[in-house]
Amino acid sequence: MPRDWQDERNGDLDPDGLERRVEKLVKINAVLMDRVERSMDQQGNAFSLFQTAIGLDAKVRSRTEELTAVLRRLECSNEALVEAKDEAERANLSKTRFLAAASHDLLQPLNAARLSISVLSELQKSDDARRLAGRVDQSLQTIEDLIKTLLDISKLDAGVVTPDYQFFPLDEVLTRLEASFAPLAGAKQLKFDVRRSGLLVHSDPLLLQRVLQNLVSNAVRYTKQGGVSVSVLQCGSDCLIDVVDTGCGISENERETMFEEFYRGTAAAKSDHAGLGLGLSIVQRTVQALGHGLEVESTPGKGSTFRLTVACAGPAPSVAFAQTTDHADLDVTRGAAVVVIENDRQVLEATVRLLDKWSCRTLAATRLEALEPALTALGCAPDIVLVDYNLDEGRTGVDVVRALRARFGPNLPAVVVTGDQSPAVAADVKAAQSELLRKPTRPAELRALMTHLLGTVSAPKP
Repeated sequence: MPRDWQDERNGDLDPDGLERRVEKLVKINAVLMDRVERSMDQQGNAFSLFQTAIGLDAKVRSRTEELTAVLRRLECSNEALVEAKDEAERANLSKTRFLAAASHDLLQPLNAARLSISVLSELQKSDDARRLAGRVDQSLQTIEDLIKTLLDISKLDAGVVTPDYQFFPLDEVLTRLEASFAPLAGAKQLKFDVRRSGLLVHSDPLLLQRVLQNLVSNAVRYTKQGGVSVSVLQCGSDCLIDVVDTGCGISENERETMFEEFYRGTAAAKSDHAGLGLGLSIVQRTVQALGHGLEVESTPGKGSTFRLTVACAGPAPSVAFAQTTDHADLDVTRGAAVVVIENDRQVLEATVRLLDKWSCRTLAATRLEALEPALTALGCAPDIVLVDYNLDEGRTGVDVVRALRARFGPNLPAVVVTGDQSPAVAADVKAAQSELLRKPTRPAELRALMTHLLGTVSAPKP
């Protein structure tokens, strides 16, 4: 045995050496145990993290599945909503088309009735009979207003009303307003003042006229004393149109509800001539469609002011307006040769009776071809053409006007009568350089228009 090893072994047997050896081994053991513990802790943490990750993954999967299910239900709901919306829109459009067709069919006999009652009124000898005829005519007017109002509301709700914006003289609309409402105001002994502006505005002339007609109609209906005025003021690039009355007024708490359908104010409901409560609803919808502004100021018992704001383009060129008041020489229609084409026989007969009452020479038929013998016997061009727009076999009144003008000359005056309120019909008639008259026909309006077209200074015809 080597000596060195022997010496070391002998040294280990030394108490001090053994003690040092034990201490050294203890330290080594402590270090090893510490490493083992750290290793175990790390493994425990890793396992804990692994378990946590598995738990989180399960939760994520669960939430993802729930979210996917919710999204699928939402997608199905959206599809159902879209389908329901499309179905509602189709139903609304179908309703609008139905009302348009129904209103045309209803306006035909109503037109015949109003023409006939006008003739009947003129034939009556006693005041009582004339008053009774007037009441019948007023009832027919109410029916007409209701049909037109329902059609207007249906179109506005369906969104099928597209404004035809153009620049036009506002005085054209004001002149028609004065001609329509001056007699009504006069019958109630009210002052009616329309102040022309000479301004050019940018709007849809037909829709703007309907708005003002509704406002003025309400003003005249609910004013018992005083008067109604329509005035215009230019304010920068805007045109302010004020309809002012001295009627029953509108209370403060009724301002928000007065534009609802069938709503009539407390004071208005007590009126003997209360309407259906649809006029202001039509006004609001139409103004919104046009993009114009509307403000209301009112004091109960003193009156109201409705202010309409329309885009203004400055002064309008000088225009000579048609004379439509009672001062027109109505004898100019006497002896006039009038061609009447109307496919509804009731309306045709009523129109012939009315024209005969005005001493016109009437050439009437349901179609143009049937008038060939009468036109040949006439020996000259007729003085004026009065034709319905919707005729049989897909023809229109514009077709008849063009055919007659091709035969008798391009300056033959023509009036196209229709119950169709669509802008397309109005545009077609305008393109044919003819006058448009809406059904039901008001005899006074028809006679004034014929007087204007025939010429107010023409000599009576033989």
